[in-house]
Amino acid sequence: MKILHLDSNHPLLLKMLKKAGFSNEENYRSSKSEVEEIISNYDGIVIRSRFNIDKKFLDTAKNLKFIARVGAGLESIDIDYADKLGIKLIAAPEGNRNAVGEHALGMLLSLFNNLNKADREVKSGLWNREANRGIELDGKTVGIIGYGNMGKAFAKKLQGFDCEVLCYDIKDNVGDECATQVSLKELQQKADVLSLHTPWTPLTDKMINSEFINSFSKPFWLINTARGRSVVTADLVSALKAAKILGAGLDVLEFEKLSFEALFDSDNLPNSLKELFAMDNVILSPHIAGWTVESKEKLAEVIAEKIIQNFKNQ
Repeated sequence: MKILHLDSNHPLLLKMLKKAGFSNEENYRSSKSEVEEIISNYDGIVIRSRFNIDKKFLDTAKNLKFIARVGAGLESIDIDYADKLGIKLIAAPEGNRNAVGEHALGMLLSLFNNLNKADREVKSGLWNREANRGIELDGKTVGIIGYGNMGKAFAKKLQGFDCEVLCYDIKDNVGDECATQVSLKELQQKADVLSLHTPWTPLTDKMINSEFINSFSKPFWLINTARGRSVVTADLVSALKAAKILGAGLDVLEFEKLSFEALFDSDNLPNSLKELFAMDNVILSPHIAGWTVESKEKLAEVIAEKIIQNFKNQ
């Protein structure tokens, strides 16, 4: 089988596929239209997020048997149309779930202990101890929305902190020894912390808005290592100003480009984003929660194993 690789990944991916008898071709620079001209020559493609795999692209991929995304989400692919064409979709949430769990925990502890703010102040010659007095995770209630690979990994990391962990998911019976599954209403009544671990879907688009935030019984802390478009930035800023949200750790932003590789041009930032950037109780990172040295290799390994398992004898 001939596989076209549209994004660079860990060398282990190519090595494992070659050893299993697959033919690999790499094309990291051609435009989408240029790839559409040649895609019919391939049985499978491996992508990250360089461009959308839409109906037009799929119609030109006459011999495509699978699309493998080196990551967790598949929102850059027209999933329904791919299913209709009988194209198998492969993702690798197992590959970076641990990295996401650790990153979410790191953001939460940094917010609770004012680490980023205190670091900036000390480096500026300020020694403000009382102004940077932290709070402890012990005894708090952490609510997780989306209890799949990422949510479960975060809950597992919380086990040593003697805090209550609740989860809400559209699927039934996903709770486990690390988190108790509850209704959304109960989560909103009890949570001191809300952490998002959902894919982007029409259900999660702009999910965290003013109405949603105001449904919480008490002020809470927000962690988002999932998808930026799930949070309405303007509503988040308003809630931070009103102390309905006490602080936010955001690895993803509403205004990210679909490829996840860049943000808006700095001269055209929305006002809400500019306000967010200026807030001391907000920690930001550039979509790197699942972006560790270890996860790069693990993602490649998982994708290769799944391709080999499904297509080695075809």
